[in-house]
Amino acid sequence: QLFKATLYLIHLQIPNLNHIHLFSFPIIIATKMEIWGRRNPFFFIFFYIIFSVFVPRPLECCHLVDKTSLLDFKQKVTSDPSNLLQTWTLSTDCCKSWEGIACNSNGRVVNVSRPGLSSGDDFIIDTSMSGTLSPSLANLSFLELLDLSNLKDLTGPIPPEFGKLSRLSYLFLDTNKLSGSIPVTFKYLYQLKKLYLSDNTLSGTIPSSIFKSVLSLSELGLSANQLSGSIPSSIGNLVSLTKLDMSRNKFFGSIPESIGRLKNLAYVDLSENQLSGKIPNSIGNLSQVSLMYLNQNQLRGKIPSSISGLSSLVFCRLSENQLSGSIPPSIGNLPKIQRLIFENNKLSGKLPATLGHLVTLTDMYFSNNLFTGKIPSSFGNLKNLQILDLSKNKLSGEIPHQLVKLVSLQTLDLSFNPLGFSRIPNWFKKLRLFRLLLAKTGIRGNLPSWLASSSLSTLDLSNNGLTGKLPTWIGNMTNLSLLNLSNNAFYSSIPDEFKNLTLLMDLDLHSNRFSGNLRAIFSKNFQDPLGHYNSIDLAYNMFTGPLDENSGNEPVMDSILSLSLSHNPLTGHIPKSLGNLASLQVIKLAENGLTGGIPTEVGNAKELKTILLSNNNLEGAIPAQVLNLQDLQEFDVSGNRLSGSIPPHKANIPKSAFLGNHGLCGAPLPPCKHT
Repeated sequence: QLFKATLYLIHLQIPNLNHIHLFSFPIIIATKMEIWGRRNPFFFIFFYIIFSVFVPRPLECCHLVDKTSLLDFKQKVTSDPSNLLQTWTLSTDCCKSWEGIACNSNGRVVNVSRPGLSSGDDFIIDTSMSGTLSPSLANLSFLELLDLSNLKDLTGPIPPEFGKLSRLSYLFLDTNKLSGSIPVTFKYLYQLKKLYLSDNTLSGTIPSSIFKSVLSLSELGLSANQLSGSIPSSIGNLVSLTKLDMSRNKFFGSIPESIGRLKNLAYVDLSENQLSGKIPNSIGNLSQVSLMYLNQNQLRGKIPSSISGLSSLVFCRLSENQLSGSIPPSIGNLPKIQRLIFENNKLSGKLPATLGHLVTLTDMYFSNNLFTGKIPSSFGNLKNLQILDLSKNKLSGEIPHQLVKLVSLQTLDLSFNPLGFSRIPNWFKKLRLFRLLLAKTGIRGNLPSWLASSSLSTLDLSNNGLTGKLPTWIGNMTNLSLLNLSNNAFYSSIPDEFKNLTLLMDLDLHSNRFSGNLRAIFSKNFQDPLGHYNSIDLAYNMFTGPLDENSGNEPVMDSILSLSLSHNPLTGHIPKSLGNLASLQVIKLAENGLTGGIPTEVGNAKELKTILLSNNNLEGAIPAQVLNLQDLQEFDVSGNRLSGSIPPHKANIPKSAFLGNHGLCGAPLPPCKHT
């Protein structure tokens, strides 16, 4: 009632109220209130409450320049299957209604990100968008964050106009198909803290002037592009840098010495480039680096002794370079190191005993180098070591029994070293290994019986002098998924207990003197989904008898990729059921005594790339369905009794693959004679 009365009083004092514009109303009322307030203070308080609640005020709206710039970007988007920009319409307020847009209190756009996502949510939602980057985005003069990453199909160059975004702190354009060079105008982005251009097709060199002016940069991601040239020495100016990823490009030249000035760097990845020269001594100044990847380059020279300065280093990968010389003893001063990956280099000399000081180490990959001498006994101190790979070196002498203290060790690979020990040491049974690889280490004699009670999933004793029968206790090694006993002197048949290897997926027994039939192998038990064969290699043995016609129907064979039975005295026909092996890529049955024809059904194994059937007693024609397998790369039926015209085929098969079959004719052999 009081409210109605007040409005009535106002109407009396301002009789033409109905004709006054709504936004002029407060001005007129204020004038009247000054007069009425002198008469009665109650009116002043009451009017203030009414006007603060009921009188509308102007709304904060998106700035016209910003809205126009964003709509211009949308216009250059040719495809938006994820409907990321469906809320960007002319009739709505870009500050309040547009997804992915944030404004300041003055209605100026400060953030542009992939709609519906926050920066860093790359793989939560599968986003995509086709089109180009509009130079008009450079008109967003208050922009602080631009995130158009992981849209996959943005193409074209990065507009040089982006250099006008003087307030920009975060620029994410990674995981697209952007091309061209990095604009030199980026040198004007003085406020930039994070720059990610990874996973595009950018090319050219990095303008060195960028590293001279963008001094606030803390993260730089340029990986997986086609960038080339040298790494500018001016990179040393980026003293705030904590993350540097320039991997998977075409950078060449040396790693600049100035990199040692980046004392806040915690992550550096320069892998998979063409970098050469030495690892700079200044690398030792990077005391905050926890991850360092320099692998897959052409780096030469020694590992610098200054590596001991990397006191925060956890992961170090220097593999697949041309590093030489010995490992510096100072490497033993890395208090946090967990993984050392130095494989595939030319490192030589003795392994330093100081490696035994690295008690935090979990993985040591030193394979395929030129290390000599004995394995240091100090390795027994590596209580956290899980993987020790010293394969493919020139190590010799006895394996130190101190390794028995490696209670965490899961993988031991000493393969292809001239260790020359006559048998596997008995103390090995105290290790809790899952993978034991001792190929070509000089082992002789029989398989040690303690293997029966091991938990091994991988056992590789190939290329040694082992002999004797395959013991029946092999069936107790029920955790085996890979067994390689090839290139030894084993003999006898495969025991029935072999069927108990229910997890076995890869079997290599080639180049022994095994005999008998293959029933225990092809009808092995399994534990779904494990225990189905990936590969079987039984070549160069003395297995006899015909192949079971149902070999290809055995459930354990249903996912096999490679089957090699060459160089055995096998007889009988090629089973038609092999055509049911839908995943089979390689089949080798050469140098046997197989008879009959090549089954047309083999052509049903559509993944076949290699078919080797040479030097058997096969007869009849070559089925067109087999010779025209789409992925066929290698085919050899030479030295059989095949006849008829060679079917036309697309695969590039040499003439030699058909020779020795007197009844065959047609390209690439001489033409058939028509009667």
